[in-house]
Amino acid sequence: MSQQNDIRPPKWPLKLLRFFVKKEYLEEIEGDMEEIFFDNVEQLSPKQARRIYTTEMAKLLRPILLKNLTQIPTLNHYPMFKNYFKISVRSLIKNPLSSFINVVGLAVAIGICLVVYAFIEYDYSIDQFHKNKNEVYLATFFANRDGAVQQYGTTPRPLGDMLKEDFGQIKKVCRVEDGSVVLKHEDNVFHERVRYADSEFLEMFTFPLKWGTAGSLADLSNIILSEEMSIKYFGEENPVGKDMMMIFGDSISRTFTVTGVAATFPKAHDIDFNFLINFENTRVFNPKYDVHDWREFLNATLIQVDNPSSIKSIEQGMDKYKIMQNEVQSDWAISSFALVPLATLHDKTGTIKNAISHDYNLEGRIGMPIIAIFMLALACFNYINIAIVSAAKRLKEIGVRKVIGANRVKVIIQFLTENIVVTFFALLMGFILFVTIFLPWFVQFTGWPLEFRLLDRNLWIFLLSLLFFTGIASGIYPAFYISKFEAVTIFKGSLQFGRKNPITKIFLGIQLILACITITAGVVFTQNNSYQNNRSWGYNQTEAMYINVPDKSAYNKLNAAIIQNPNVLLHSGSANHLGKNTTSAVVRMPPDRKYEVQQLAVDANYFETMGLQVVQGRGFKQHAESDKQAVVVNELLVKNFNLLQPIGEQFEMDSIKYEVVGVIKDFHNESFFNEMKPTIFKVAEEKDYRYLSIRVRSGSEIETYKALQSQWAKLYPEIPFQGGHQEDVWSYYYESLDRSEKFNKIIAAIAVMLASLGLYGLVSLNVSGRVREFSIRKTLGAGINTIATIILKQYVLLTAIALIIGAPISYIFTKAYLAMLFAYSMPMGYSGVTIAVIILIIVLVGVVFTQIRKVSKSNPVDGLKVE
Repeated sequence: MSQQNDIRPPKWPLKLLRFFVKKEYLEEIEGDMEEIFFDNVEQLSPKQARRIYTTEMAKLLRPILLKNLTQIPTLNHYPMFKNYFKISVRSLIKNPLSSFINVVGLAVAIGICLVVYAFIEYDYSIDQFHKNKNEVYLATFFANRDGAVQQYGTTPRPLGDMLKEDFGQIKKVCRVEDGSVVLKHEDNVFHERVRYADSEFLEMFTFPLKWGTAGSLADLSNIILSEEMSIKYFGEENPVGKDMMMIFGDSISRTFTVTGVAATFPKAHDIDFNFLINFENTRVFNPKYDVHDWREFLNATLIQVDNPSSIKSIEQGMDKYKIMQNEVQSDWAISSFALVPLATLHDKTGTIKNAISHDYNLEGRIGMPIIAIFMLALACFNYINIAIVSAAKRLKEIGVRKVIGANRVKVIIQFLTENIVVTFFALLMGFILFVTIFLPWFVQFTGWPLEFRLLDRNLWIFLLSLLFFTGIASGIYPAFYISKFEAVTIFKGSLQFGRKNPITKIFLGIQLILACITITAGVVFTQNNSYQNNRSWGYNQTEAMYINVPDKSAYNKLNAAIIQNPNVLLHSGSANHLGKNTTSAVVRMPPDRKYEVQQLAVDANYFETMGLQVVQGRGFKQHAESDKQAVVVNELLVKNFNLLQPIGEQFEMDSIKYEVVGVIKDFHNESFFNEMKPTIFKVAEEKDYRYLSIRVRSGSEIETYKALQSQWAKLYPEIPFQGGHQEDVWSYYYESLDRSEKFNKIIAAIAVMLASLGLYGLVSLNVSGRVREFSIRKTLGAGINTIATIILKQYVLLTAIALIIGAPISYIFTKAYLAMLFAYSMPMGYSGVTIAVIILIIVLVGVVFTQIRKVSKSNPVDGLKVE
């Protein structure tokens, strides 16, 4: 019985009834309905009883029972808002200059906000089109490196087979490995990246196929192409059934039959493929590839489960694999395993090293929203000042409205409504700017495939939210400020409109601070771009070239031919190469410290050929077997390991003891976005040579490069040449720097424009409110210098305070933003802030003098007529 008493009828139908039904009927109806409800609870379920109660309550809303609704205040304000709309449009037409400033300023800010929305929508929808995104998980592991726990997206090779065998909850397992090959079809021959994957890959990742069948991946002799690669090799025709030759090294080749072509990947994707073949082909191309070796790692191991709630138990059961791996590979000891869902994988890419998903854009995720907020704030503050200026011409209208009965609330509603109408026109213009200019330019500028869909519900919610937020945020203060004026004060002419309004000046001060920050960022990024272009990479990139070779045989043939060229001064062989290829290793130092380092295997000539400077000890000796267990390290490793006397120090790597014989000057093996890493060089086995590096005579770079290409074509006519100038290795990095510089300059220019409009608004407000005063002064003989001093002096203090506050904020903000993006940014000085301050002072002086000129040309007689 007590349980039944806890069940009550829903409250909202009763509240609705009380609002509409006459009071004399309510008591009887409520009692009857409650009794019927509890009878239904005894016979039916509580859910059904509540549904019947709600339905019957709705049926009681009959005309005979309803209150006289004519006595209820009407909710239909259509005529009033229609009138406000007409007034807004007429005001826009009547005041073209202020209307232009208002609408254009807001439109530019709204257009930028829409670009940011498109970016965020794109970024957070990456890889979300896969149907199984909540059931597919990437296996990762945690390991302690350099005193910190880090997460890795690679996994030991045997993990996939073990998971499939040990856990019945796992529906599918897919292993993924990537490799470089040469692909050939008729005359089309290119170096390509191929993805080896189990047949479950196209079941986990629901890429639709344009042609063929996904199940054909189970056959080792089949290959599936992306649509882009299909067009590259076969044009627009259907390639299913046609053959392609894959060349691995210079001796192993195999023919594959095209059995599928993926449809164009959605733009919001990170995980994809160009060529997909069965995972077992790894052993065909490399007979030594051992899938049971716990010491080796795969690019990715993925699982799919029916019930995501089983993931916790699977993770707990993976501890035994940690023991198995750590027994054979103590240097890469794993502390724990974790499974990351595909649905959130892209969001976590920034914290997972070597993940299959890697396109994590920290700059965009942080910088883009900040830019949107800055631009919208500038536009809103600008609009507030202009709106108050415009209202100065409508004082009589406000007075008349108050005299005929309009209270302050109605005046506020009127101004907010008019403001939303103006914002609506700005929204239309901003949307047009977004579609026609901002978005196409931004896509071309950044390479991000941003897009928008008119039928996207979220876009319309965002547009409406932006409309009302911007309309109310920019209009709320002018509406409250203007509505407080009394009709008597307005008609007596005693109102000193715009003379003393500290809030408006605070808004202008905030505008100046925001503009100072934005301009400083634009200036500093331009300076940093120049710094990055001139920063040394720590070795001599000029006059150096490299060639990627498939194996030792190709290296020997090309090396024998190229050393005959008189322009070649030095040559070197290596398994790795600066800026192109490195491996990771774990160094064990006494007593039991472990550090993750970069590793390059090179020959004795590599340091001199690449211009790497030995600062302590020596490099490797020619043909010296004793150097097989010798290493050369960089200065950063010496510093991080606290090696006071590095020469002769020993450490273990892969259970082998190595001795430090030399130290080289620090160098950059990655772009300046990333920090340098502790690096070791060891002697490469000749059978592992994959790069031929050469240094040539100054001025002979183009000639020698052509000779290299010609010699390669003679030796390997079926394999495309793969090499280049060393100074071009990071060309894309410099391109990204140029894009960043241009983008920040444009944002700074927009900030200057919006700040100028805000200044114009406030100065115009002041001048328009003092027309009579200036006319009297001119009549009494005051010169233009006196009037200029009067106008300027009230902005000198305001500008000085704003810039005194804004300058240090700009410095701190820009320095932090620069440090977030670049591991090696330029030393931050004060020149960027100084230039920003000078630009704003010039803008202020320029705007003020436009008003001074206006006053100087005005007729004092006309000014004295102003009421």
